[in-house]
Amino acid sequence: MKSGLPNGLRGRGAAVASLLACGVAGGFVSLALAVTPVAGADGGTTGSTSGATTAPPTETTSTTTPGSTTTTPEPRLIAAGVTVGRVPVGSLTYARAFRVVSRAFARPLTLVVTPTRRIRLAPGTLGATADVDAAVRRALTVHRFGFNVPLPVDLAPGAVEAYADSLGSALDRKPVDARLILNHLAPRITKDRPGRHLNRVLTSRAIVLALKTQNRDPITLPLQALKPAVTPRSFPHVIVIRRGSHVLTLYRGTVVQRKFPIATGQASYPTPLGRFQIVNKWRDPWWYPPVGSAWAAGEQPIPPGPSNPLGTRWMGLSAPDVGIHGTPNAASIGYSASHGCIRMRIPDAEWLFDHVDIGTTVFIVGA
Repeated sequence: MKSGLPNGLRGRGAAVASLLACGVAGGFVSLALAVTPVAGADGGTTGSTSGATTAPPTETTSTTTPGSTTTTPEPRLIAAGVTVGRVPVGSLTYARAFRVVSRAFARPLTLVVTPTRRIRLAPGTLGATADVDAAVRRALTVHRFGFNVPLPVDLAPGAVEAYADSLGSALDRKPVDARLILNHLAPRITKDRPGRHLNRVLTSRAIVLALKTQNRDPITLPLQALKPAVTPRSFPHVIVIRRGSHVLTLYRGTVVQRKFPIATGQASYPTPLGRFQIVNKWRDPWWYPPVGSAWAAGEQPIPPGPSNPLGTRWMGLSAPDVGIHGTPNAASIGYSASHGCIRMRIPDAEWLFDHVDIGTTVFIVGA
């Protein structure tokens, strides 16, 4: 069937139809673009700001690995100027503060015995433990400069006291007295030595306080000095009597001060040998007959005076009925003439009497 339009009109109609088709297609494309969301607009359109909020930025640490990104919060820091058990931990993280406080607590105590002798004592030796975790966690909550968080410390029951007792047993020392001996017929005085005793109670208290307060200053141990009962000064004078030589020597300590000629006992009444002491001193003594002595049987006491056989001075020894005394019979000096006593010239006996004391040691030897 042939169209009723002329050929020219049929050509124009085809062109108009083609243009209308293109226009309709273009309108659909524009509408599609208008209603399609933009990627990354968080559920809204790029052109709208109505009802939108922006959260404040947080400090984060980003760790990027191929195909992923991990974000973790920055670690918290302890406020500046804060201490734990007097150990500075300000501006440190929990982990670093834990290490610092733990090392500080583990430092050994120093116990001073003498200026040249010290003992190092680790807290663990006493079973001491510190709750570092609790103290550091509390420090993280403090915001006041200079605030000190106490460090809780636990001690094994009786451990410190047991250590102090053991230490005392090792350090205690008994005093050593000076001794007077006769060496080659001359007096010799050995040196004395002081002792010491450790005060266990004060030692325990000092150790506990150092552990509780984290104080590691040296601790001077409370050692009490014990004085010897006998010192070289206990022997200001010593007498040595040589019976066979009839000589009495007075020593000042161990130095010869003076020598005197004497008379000693007869063979039948010998002067005793040994170590004795002066036990009494009498001026202008009475003479009494020795009880049980045959040679004095029937004799009567003699008062002081020129005829008194003891002269003017008597220094009695710890040997029974034996003493050092003056004699009116000066001719007997240098001989074995007495009944056991040691005779001296009266002036010599008076001088010796004034230079010795009760307690003075007297050695009598056979030489």
